[in-house]
Amino acid sequence: MSARVLIVDDESNLRKMLRALLEEEGYEVHEAEGGDAALSLAARVDPAVVLLDLVMPPGADGITVLEQLKLRLPDVVVVMMSGKATLHDAVRATRLGAFQFLEKPLTPEGVLTTVGAAAELSEARAENRALRAGAPQEYPIIGSSPAMEEVRRLIAQVGPTRSRVLIMGESGTGKELVARAVHQVSPRASRPMVTLNCAAVPRELLESEMFGHERGAFTGAVARRLGRFELADRSTLFLDEIGDMHVDLQPKLLRVLESGTMERVGGETAKTVDVRVLAATNKDLGREVEEGRFREELFYRLSVFPIPVPPLRERMDDLLDLVKHFAAVAAARCARTPREFSTGALRRMREHEWPGNVRELANVVERLTIVGAEGAVSESEVAAALKMARVRRRGGAVDEAPAGLTAALDAYEADLIRRAIADAEGNIAEAARRLRTDRANLYRRMRRLGMRRSDT
Repeated sequence: MSARVLIVDDESNLRKMLRALLEEEGYEVHEAEGGDAALSLAARVDPAVVLLDLVMPPGADGITVLEQLKLRLPDVVVVMMSGKATLHDAVRATRLGAFQFLEKPLTPEGVLTTVGAAAELSEARAENRALRAGAPQEYPIIGSSPAMEEVRRLIAQVGPTRSRVLIMGESGTGKELVARAVHQVSPRASRPMVTLNCAAVPRELLESEMFGHERGAFTGAVARRLGRFELADRSTLFLDEIGDMHVDLQPKLLRVLESGTMERVGGETAKTVDVRVLAATNKDLGREVEEGRFREELFYRLSVFPIPVPPLRERMDDLLDLVKHFAAVAAARCARTPREFSTGALRRMREHEWPGNVRELANVVERLTIVGAEGAVSESEVAAALKMARVRRRGGAVDEAPAGLTAALDAYEADLIRRAIADAEGNIAEAARRLRTDRANLYRRMRRLGMRRSDT
């Protein structure tokens, strides 16, 4: 489900404009014209983000509403809006937990940028709250093989410290799960872990994503934006695919790691941040250093405590536990009964090399849950699902393509979108970045193809 946004403003035209803008981006939008209505509605809809006007005569002002919202919904992310805010207002709102101030007149770019960042922070807080409550995780660390027991031992050893960790492994092995496990056994676990996939963000935007930017810092910077380092202050920042960070940006990251200070793009004041950095890569960073694509000093700063994550083919003792887990997850997602796997089906799975590792296994099990008949999964069903997986990796057409070019292209596009959303674990903004497009365009394509979030 898309993030829920509550707009609180006494100007009906402004609410309508914001609603249209945000719904086009796929947000679920609710409106309130005053403070009392906002508090009542927030209790019912539990918004992820609130856009809150500072001045709303004749009722309670925005500061009062902000204070009540944070008391009743501590994890809600509140963005203040005003054309009359003073420095005193801004300082007080920040102390009460406001995420940002948007100055009126609002711009579409500024609103979308700020709401997007706020929604990501809300999602991170929700994930962290679920972990603290012991809620079932869709992708927990599964398996009791010697290789995974060693991973657990390393997590327990380094988690309570402040040391930086470099998590190494092939794509799909579960490196982010290891990072979350390290965070959860650390003293910072009460705060959400913030993530940034260095390969998913265009090179020219990565510095802004990491450090934030000031208004007017570059074309399109219509509002100040906090970067991941500021969002992760006093918490953990997970830099995924660190080996894909361009060499020109690496000195700036190194400077933050060495000094504990950073500057927003276009800013003039250094800000001190207390961030524990966990990084992950599927590349051989030693070789990247030798070939000049990765700075040696940064490598040593990041790899204080390395954790290698084994590929699936080296932990086949965990296959049955993984299959059972993913079958239960897929059945719950698709409202189906979990399927058993025959001896032949498991044997066929053990013979497979699993180049996509645990992620590929999860996708195959989900496909078998959706398209299979009742009863135990057969060896032939597994063989067909693995054949489809090979076709997808090669980017080729399936043997029985839909009739007609348009239908074939639509089917291929829908498949690309499903895989991107699955790889992004349901995060549409992240899926759009992986597909090198924006969220609005991705939603438009999904609507054209008749796709819903529940179908992915």
